Amino acid sequence: MTVNTTQNKEDLKEKYANVYEYSNKVLDLISKQDITKDEAEWVTRQTVEGFRDHVNPGFLEYRKSVTKDKQFAAVEWKDSGLNCFMDVNGKEYIDCLGGFGIYNVGHRHPKVMAAVTNQLNRQALHSQDLLDPLRAMLAKIVADITPGDLKYCFFTNSGTETVECSLKLAKMYSDRRTFISTTRAFHGKSLGSLSATAKGVFRKPFLPMIPGFRHVPFGDIEMMRKTMECCALVGEDVAAVILEPIQGEGGVILPPEGYLKQVRELCDQFGALLIFDEVQTGMGRTGKMFCCEHYDVVPDILCLAKAFGGGIMPAGAVVATEEVFKTLFPNPFMHTTTFGGNPLACAAAIAAFNVLIEENLPARSAELGDYILGKLRNAAAEFPELVMEIRGKGLLIGIEFQSDEIGYEVSKAMFDSGVLVAGTLINAKTIRIEPPLTITYKEADRVIVAFKNALVQVRGLAVFN
Repeated sequence: MTVNTTQNKEDLKEKYANVYEYSNKVLDLISKQDITKDEAEWVTRQTVEGFRDHVNPGFLEYRKSVTKDKQFAAVEWKDSGLNCFMDVNGKEYIDCLGGFGIYNVGHRHPKVMAAVTNQLNRQALHSQDLLDPLRAMLAKIVADITPGDLKYCFFTNSGTETVECSLKLAKMYSDRRTFISTTRAFHGKSLGSLSATAKGVFRKPFLPMIPGFRHVPFGDIEMMRKTMECCALVGEDVAAVILEPIQGEGGVILPPEGYLKQVRELCDQFGALLIFDEVQTGMGRTGKMFCCEHYDVVPDILCLAKAFGGGIMPAGAVVATEEVFKTLFPNPFMHTTTFGGNPLACAAAIAAFNVLIEENLPARSAELGDYILGKLRNAAAEFPELVMEIRGKGLLIGIEFQSDEIGYEVSKAMFDSGVLVAGTLINAKTIRIEPPLTITYKEADRVIVAFKNALVQVRGLAVFN
């Protein structure tokens, strides 16, 4: 049977004429660095309508709650240097949200861009069957740079995938099925990682969760001890404890002195694995390459993502000791992913580590973090009725307000002045300052001025008088 491909092509163009015309227009816009005012208006209109009709109108309502007037319709368009981006109308924002921790080496770092572009020009994805070299090379880099005897890697596309893999590794390692997580923890929203996450509003619609998960207060070592003792007594021995060394989404909560070491000791005592979720705290964010290095504690499994892809590619990694990971040796197909560890993502991650080392960004994070933390605290000292506490480590900083309403108003005012911040766990009682580690002192000073001006503005609102 002969297929008339010319006729088929014509039929397809006729059938999908509107899609073809629309996609051509969008592709033309994608090819442009700068667009006209009319084009910007078209993009804004299409974006708002698309979110309302085809993505999720809830996002529009959220944007309205954290912006003033018509700022909810601000449409992100392009990066502007390492630490800023522009909306479609050309307004520049200092990025103090950093994609929730994606942009540790900045937006479109030239070395990361070059690595990804060069790999793209040679091969974007791999066949899935032959050995892919960049995965092996990246795994060696990760093994060499992570603390202790962490050695083997499995590469993923996101943080929640990384956590899922860590949980499966822990289950394969022993016949145990009990996990301990902590209150205010955030480990992702796929079903396994959501079982470890503590936020009730995310969990309730999907109950029951994966069985075997228990939650204890973060920082309460005695409750952790009692829970592990009780689990052992009833024959439900703990497979693993999963923790964020510093709780990011939970409100930038730092662990009490000695807590992480005590958890490590409990895990060793009860034969449980220790999983550190450093999806947000890793890659130099807190002033060390990995946050656990501050506390001199090495986990059995380390979870990485967000900044792992260099701000260019979605990428993550699970790193484990040989003792834990070898359960996957007999059958490496027990846990797989189509896109995890693809050549583009590996190229980006290799470049990201190279930049972190070359520019000494973990040390820069510690230095700028101390500077910004001090300046923010000085600014907040005049507004005790608004600001409860400012805390953090490196460039992971949380500002806790007296109420959600104050946090929302401060976020709105800062956004209006060209500084993007965001709340934690769908509330604004604590907002994060989480800029690229490449932020300059000049940009940091602009952030501090915007924060103080926002406090002055919020103090004057009648609702808070």
